[in-house]
Amino acid sequence: MALPITEWPSPNHNARDPRLPVDILLLHYTGMVDAETALARMCDPAAKVSAHYCIDEDGGLLRLVPEARRAWHAGVARWGGASDINGRSIGIELVNPGHQWGYRDFPEAQMQSLIALALDILQRHPIPPARVLGHSDVAPGRRQDPGELFDWARLARSGIGLWPDAGEVGEAAEALDPTAPLAPTTLAEGLEAFGYGLDEAPLESVIAAFQRHYRPSLIDGVADRGTCACLAGLLSLLDVTEAGA
Repeated sequence: MALPITEWPSPNHNARDPRLPVDILLLHYTGMVDAETALARMCDPAAKVSAHYCIDEDGGLLRLVPEARRAWHAGVARWGGASDINGRSIGIELVNPGHQWGYRDFPEAQMQSLIALALDILQRHPIPPARVLGHSDVAPGRRQDPGELFDWARLARSGIGLWPDAGEVGEAAEALDPTAPLAPTTLAEGLEAFGYGLDEAPLESVIAAFQRHYRPSLIDGVADRGTCACLAGLLSLLDVTEAGA
C-alpha cells in the first residue's frame, strides 16, 4: 500500500555521486519551535539545509527531496570512515522542538509514520541495521538529535536498526574484571570499529553520543562498565548481522 505522502519540494539538493551506495538511514529532530518554522528553513535556498522527508507530530508525512537526490541534512559528519554522509544517506526529520526549545516525547502517530516510512525505504535500499543512525551518531561533537527520548528499541523490534541484546550485554558485563581499571583506548577502538568517527570530537562526546542512542538511562560521557558491556554486545550483534548479509 502506498504511503500517504504530501509533496513539499525544497530547492536544497544536488546530484548524488553514483559511486556511493545509499547505505545509511539518518534520523533527526527539527530542533525548531514548530513545524512551520522548520519547513520554512528547509525550503529556504539561503539556509542550504534540507532532508528527504519530514514527519509532523500528528504523523503527517512530507517529501521535500526525492531519494535519488542528495539532500543537505548531515553537515560535517563521519561514519565508518566515510565523510560524505549526505551522499550516502536518506535523511528523515521528525518535528520536535529539541533540547533548545522544549524537548519532548515523540508521539505515537509520529512513530507509526516513521516505522512505515523506514520499512518502505529499507525495501528500496540495502541499509544494514547498524547504519540506521541518529544525527548525534555521525556528528557527536555538535548534535544531540534525535536524542535520548527517541525509542530506538521500538524501531529495532520493528526490523529497523540495531539494539543491544540483553543476553549479549549481560555476558559482556560478567566478562569484565570488576577490579581492573577501564581502558579508554580499548573503548575508543570499539567505538571506531562500530562506526563512530573519533577525529571530529573529544572521546567524551563520542561516548555520550553512543550512550544517547544505545544506553539512554545515563548519558555522562564516562566509559563505565555498562557502556563497555553495551558496546561489546553490539559488536557481537554486528558480527552476526554482517555474517548474515
